[in-house]
Amino acid sequence: MSNLVPQEVIESKIYLIRGHKVMLDRDLAGLYGVETKNLNLQVKRNISRFPSDFMLVLTRQEVMNLRLQFATSSWGGRRYQPYAFTEQGVAMLSSVLNSERAIEVNIAIMRAFVRLREILLTHKDLADKIAALELKYKNHDMKFSEYDKHITFIFEAIRQLMTPPPEPQKRKIGFHP
Repeated sequence: MSNLVPQEVIESKIYLIRGHKVMLDRDLAGLYGVETKNLNLQVKRNISRFPSDFMLVLTRQEVMNLRLQFATSSWGGRRYQPYAFTEQGVAMLSSVLNSERAIEVNIAIMRAFVRLREILLTHKDLADKIAALELKYKNHDMKFSEYDKHITFIFEAIRQLMTPPPEPQKRKIGFHP
């Protein structure tokens, strides 16, 4: 049942909050096929398994930032702050949610976290190699030739490709005469 949840769906539900890659309780509940309140109830019953580096309680500001990111007006009238689970917290969920689906979904989620980590490491390795090449190239006391101009252009093009896209600007709604 490796196609239970497509990898892309899982990866799209991993967010960076407080420097941690996390998944939200409501997204995990949807993947596991349970209600968010039931998932959180199981977590509360086993709270000792979820230290602060496994699970975060989102602040009001973080919730607002996520709402803006998703462009939604509400999250169904929740009365409490959502939980966000780190990779270790997601792994721990499989021990408190005893269903075949939970185990299979957890395996898929762990694979998604590993894949994202590999992508980030590859990106960092590439950036380090380019920086070393550029430093080596700049340390030569040669006069610029046409070849040198092309190399400089290549470094700049690669740097631009590696730069993440800018955050979209928030649109102001209102009357503009």
